[in-house]
Amino acid sequence: MNTLPILFGTLLAGALLGYWLRMLIALSRKGSIELETKHRLVETKEAAQRIIDTANKKAEERLAELRTEEHTREEKLQNTETRLIKKEELLDTRAAELDREHETLKEREGTVLARESAVQNDEALLTERLEVIGKLTMSEARAALIARTEAEFAEDLELHRHKLETQMQEDIQLRAREILATAINRLAVSVASELTTATIQIPSEDIKGKIIGKEGRNIRAFERLAGVELIVDDAPGAIIVSSFDPVRRAVAAEALGELIKDGRIQPAKIEEVIQKAQENSNETMKKRGTEAVYECGIYNFDPRLVSVIGRLHFRTSYGQNVLQHSIECAHLAGMLAEELKADVQVAKAGALVHDIGKALDHEVQGSHVDIGIRILRRFNTDERIIAAMKSHHDDCPHETVEAVIVQVADMISGSRPGARRDTAENYIKRLQELEGLAVRFAGVERAFALQAGREIRIFVHPENVTDSEARTMARAIALEIESELRYPGEIKVTIIRETRIIDFAR
Repeated sequence: MNTLPILFGTLLAGALLGYWLRMLIALSRKGSIELETKHRLVETKEAAQRIIDTANKKAEERLAELRTEEHTREEKLQNTETRLIKKEELLDTRAAELDREHETLKEREGTVLARESAVQNDEALLTERLEVIGKLTMSEARAALIARTEAEFAEDLELHRHKLETQMQEDIQLRAREILATAINRLAVSVASELTTATIQIPSEDIKGKIIGKEGRNIRAFERLAGVELIVDDAPGAIIVSSFDPVRRAVAAEALGELIKDGRIQPAKIEEVIQKAQENSNETMKKRGTEAVYECGIYNFDPRLVSVIGRLHFRTSYGQNVLQHSIECAHLAGMLAEELKADVQVAKAGALVHDIGKALDHEVQGSHVDIGIRILRRFNTDERIIAAMKSHHDDCPHETVEAVIVQVADMISGSRPGARRDTAENYIKRLQELEGLAVRFAGVERAFALQAGREIRIFVHPENVTDSEARTMARAIALEIESELRYPGEIKVTIIRETRIIDFAR
C-alpha cells in the first residue's frame, strides 16, 4: 500500500523533469532561430545597400551623359541659328540687289520701247517713200515677187517634186514587193467557188413528180419548212434549189438529196429530213469554225463565236467563199505582221473575223462591219481585235498598225487573179464611174478606162494644159479616185498631152 504514493511521486517527478528538459530544448532552438534571422536580415540590408549604391552610380553616369548630350545639342542649335542669321542677311542683300536690277531693267525697257517706236516710225516713212517711188504697195510688190518667182522656178520645182515622188514610189514598191513576195510564197490556199443556187442531180424524171406531190403538197411543204424555192422544170435531170440564204440553201440541198435517196417523199418525212439536215448544218458550222481557228492558230475565241465563224462556210462574196477568204487573210496578215514586227495574234484574229458580219448581214440591219463589231463585243472579244477588223473598208479610222495589215491582207486576197468573179453590170458601172471622174477636170478632152479598170488614159487639150499642169492634174485625179471610188489593187493614171501640126502640100 505504501508503494503506490511512491510510484505516483516518481512518475510526477519524471514528468516534471521531462517538461523542464523540453522547455530548455525549445528555448535553445528559439535562440538559434532568432540569431539566424538577425544574421539574414543583416545580409539582406547589405545586399540592398550594394544595389542602391550601384543604381546611384549608374544614375550619376547617365545624368552626366545626358548633360553632355544636352550641351552638344545646345552647341549645334547655336551653330544652326548662326548659319540661319547669316543666310537671312545674305538673302536680304540679294533681294536688295534684285530690286536695283529690276529698276535698271525697267529703265532699259523704256529706252528699248522708245527706240522700237522710233524705228517703226522710220520704217513706215521708208515704206511710204518706196511705195511712192515704185508706184506699188507692199502687198502688191510681195504678190508680184511671188508670181515672178513661181514663174521662173515652176518647172524646176515640178521636176524636183516629180523626182522625189518617183524615188519615194520606187522605194515603197521595192519594200512592198519584198513583203508581198515573202507572204505570197508562204501561202497556197485554194479558193472554192459557190453559186447562189444549188443543183441536185436526180436519177430519173419520175422523181420530179414525187417531189411535187399530189396537187403540189410535197413541194409546198418542202419550200415552207426549208425556206427556199425549188425549180423542178427548167433543167433536165436536175432540180435547182434557189435561196438568198446560203445556210438555208445548203440545208435544203442536203435534205432534198436525202429524200431522193430514200424515195419516201411526203410531208411528215420532209419535216423529219429537214430537221435532221438543220442539225447537221449546225454541226458543220461548228466543225468548220473550229477547223478555221485551229488552222490560223487562234485559241481564245468564245465557242459561240467559233460557230458564227463556221457559218461563213456557207457565204460567198463575188463568187469567193468567205470562210476560205477569211482564213487566207489571216495567214497573209500573220506573215505581214511578222515582217512589220506587229502583234501577229491580233492581226491574224482581226483578219479571220473581219467579214464575220456577213454571216448575219441578211438577218440584221446595218453594214457587215457594224454587225461584226456588235457580234464580237457580244462575245467579249479583245478590243484590239475589234480595232484591227473594223477599218478594213475605211468605215473607221485606222487606230493601230494591225488595222492597216488586215486591210492590206483583205485587198491582196480579194484582188488576186481568180479570187473573185464580178457581174458585167458592176464591171461596166465601175469603168463608167472611173471615166466620168476623169472628164470632170478642166482641160480633159477624153478618158478611157483600160485593162479591166486597172489603168485610165486621159487626153488633155495641149493649148489649155502645160506639162507641169499635166503632172499636177495626174496627182489630183489619183487623189480623187482614192477618195471617191472603191477598187481592189491600184489604178494607173496616165495623162497624154500631144500637139499635132497638120499642113497640106498642094
